Amino acid sequence: MKHLFFLLLLPISLQAQPPYQQHIADHRAAYKQAFVDDSHAPLDEAGVEKLAFFPPDSAYRVKAAFERTKEAEPFDMATYSGITKPYVQYGTLTFELHDTTLQMAVYQSLRLVRMPQYRDHLFIPFKDVTNGEATYGGGRYMDISKNDIKEGQFQIDFNKAYNPYCAYSDGYNCPIPPVANHLPVAIEAGERSYPE
Repeated sequence: MKHLFFLLLLPISLQAQPPYQQHIADHRAAYKQAFVDDSHAPLDEAGVEKLAFFPPDSAYRVKAAFERTKEAEPFDMATYSGITKPYVQYGTLTFELHDTTLQMAVYQSLRLVRMPQYRDHLFIPFKDVTNGEATYGGGRYMDISKNDIKEGQFQIDFNKAYNPYCAYSDGYNCPIPPVANHLPVAIEAGERSYPE
């Protein structure tokens, strides 16, 4: 009888995490492994173990309306090292969060777009109210693909927000989030401040 009761419970116990939480866990595992695999990364395996994140929260996965920026002019995005990097505004995302309508600009690197593997890569640097306290003071980033924008819609997932390399070490050219992407709300999702 005990064995039968255990077998009835087994399918429930195998589902250790709901699918979305597992998706974020897998994403973060790959994010950590990328540091270990990159000899130029600022963290080694011991440093990677100290990375901190907010618990996954699907409330920070929101639908956004996407509008392509027409006739956008290239510009030089400032970095914390003092140099600039060439970008162009690719479009704008409009969405609701915390009962507030927000907008963020989406950028495309004019350097990366020349590389076949990054042809569809888009970049969202942003700041929010948590910067300097729960999260890195210089803001955080998100990477998306053109292919994820469908019929003028895109699903933003702030649980995938990550720190620039400058959060861990000097000597990197980390873009400064433009004023257009300074959000007047707290984004308590994604990567937290590095503890050291």
